Amino acid sequence: MVVLIKAVKRMLRKKNKLERAITMDRIPITTQGFEKLKGELEKLKTIDRKEIIEAIQEARSHGDLSENAEYDAAKERQGLIEARIAELESKIPRFDIINTAGMSGEKIMFGATVELENIDNGEKRKYTIVGPDEADISLGRVSILSPLARAIIGKKAGNDVVVQAPGGEIEYEIVRVSFN
Repeated sequence: MVVLIKAVKRMLRKKNKLERAITMDRIPITTQGFEKLKGELEKLKTIDRKEIIEAIQEARSHGDLSENAEYDAAKERQGLIEARIAELESKIPRFDIINTAGMSGEKIMFGATVELENIDNGEKRKYTIVGPDEADISLGRVSILSPLARAIIGKKAGNDVVVQAPGGEIEYEIVRVSFN
């Protein structure tokens, strides 16, 4: 009986490890972020690829390729385009698309827009928690994997949090939580 219990426990541990591995392989993204990246992939494949092929052909027509800066630049750009296409094609199947349209609640989670006040200087900022592939701090969109998002996930308005930033600890008060 003891051997059977131990075997079942081992199987459950393996199952939990597998579930964690699958979950960690998934990439959270909002519906809007997914559509934007899908559009970028389509543009890269249909427009940018054709343009760069034409640019390479034009540069080739100028003669000696060994000293042709246009050709080198076009080939480099082609490499960047193909790398981005490969990156998006590998990520798109792993995206966990989260529709944030109907979300609500008091607790901060993926898709929430949060207003924070820096306790030291009183400065207020708004951030929306999004997937890593759609984060853009200049637009107030922070990755769910960022230290800021990790510090505030699960908290409510009125809570104080300490964020481990590259420049040291920053203490914030959560002023407002909303879902757009």
